[in-house]
Amino acid sequence: MTTTNISRRRLLQVGAGGLVTSTVLGGSLFKPGIAFAKPYASPFNWISPRGTIEVMDDYPYWVAKEMGYFGDLAVETAMQPGPSDGTAVVKFLAVEQADIGFPSPGVLSYAVNSGMDLVSVFGSGNLDLFNFAFRKGEGVQDLAKIEGKTVLLGSAAWQSICDPMFAAAGVDPKSIKYVEAGWPTWTTALASGQGDACLAWEGLRADLSAKGLDFDYWLGMRGSPLPSNSLVVRRADIEDQDRRHFLAQYLKGWAMGSAFADRNPRAAADIVFKALPTTKANYGPRYGTESLMQIHRTFKGDMAKRKGWGEHDIRGWDSFFKILKKIGQSSIDIDTERFVTNAFIADANKFDVAAVHADADNYALPEDLASIDMAKVEAGFYGNVIN
Repeated sequence: MTTTNISRRRLLQVGAGGLVTSTVLGGSLFKPGIAFAKPYASPFNWISPRGTIEVMDDYPYWVAKEMGYFGDLAVETAMQPGPSDGTAVVKFLAVEQADIGFPSPGVLSYAVNSGMDLVSVFGSGNLDLFNFAFRKGEGVQDLAKIEGKTVLLGSAAWQSICDPMFAAAGVDPKSIKYVEAGWPTWTTALASGQGDACLAWEGLRADLSAKGLDFDYWLGMRGSPLPSNSLVVRRADIEDQDRRHFLAQYLKGWAMGSAFADRNPRAAADIVFKALPTTKANYGPRYGTESLMQIHRTFKGDMAKRKGWGEHDIRGWDSFFKILKKIGQSSIDIDTERFVTNAFIADANKFDVAAVHADADNYALPEDLASIDMAKVEAGFYGNVIN
């Protein structure tokens, strides 16, 4: 079934008992909440949390695919945009309409509370990649000053991202008025004078600049102690020997793609542009590279304090889940080590780093990317940041 057909013909919902069901128009019904471990059908689908894959954010995947870093996987890999509803990622995973997803921690907590047995296996978002955007001159350095203000969202599900960030900053989330301004119009709504701020994120910041939307930003990576999006799968899959082996090799590809981009972000940007020509048209070489670098810094964090690409900060995740319980976003005490695991990280990082760096160093950049003045990109990286 194609992504388009799924979005039109399949109704995903969480029932009163908290179990996921999938109803196909015509009357047949999947048994709720059960994920059967069996060999993956081709393709092995990654699903986006944002309703599109036409962004720079997923560069480790595109690099791994282009450079052969996924190795000899027996199943073709693919990406699907999914619906823009923020909770669709975990719902699609739970009923096996996708195989691996990239939800925010808040959406993962929603899945756990709803009885979906999902596990985060690769902590991409080491730092909080989420930001708040303000019209120029209206931003606040202290997030506590946003109490009582109106915040625009692309999807109502994004409140699960904002509430913990506000709580961590000492703001009562109940004081915030949220307005679902729609995807992809929530940022233009802010620019036109609606609301006081909107949720944004690294990577998107450069995209908005490329579109002429000039905002001031409060950066989560500077002001928030929380983690952000990670790669999530079904528990049944990591308990199945064949699927576990597949996932280990797949996650190694993500780690290698991350190391390549760290060495040569312009090369990584070119690989994304080749895979997604519309993305290149939307961003252009300069802003595409800057977008990739923004998101990469949150993915990388401080590698001197990490055991490799994708390692979760378990203490940070545990603190996050405790905040959710405190503010009522989680109705249960989430056992962090049950739903967040670093079991794949050692194997994911067992690759020849020197060889990956050589690949990045030897990549032939096209003229438009080679001509980018990286010193200027670096100098302007935090030009619109207020915290």
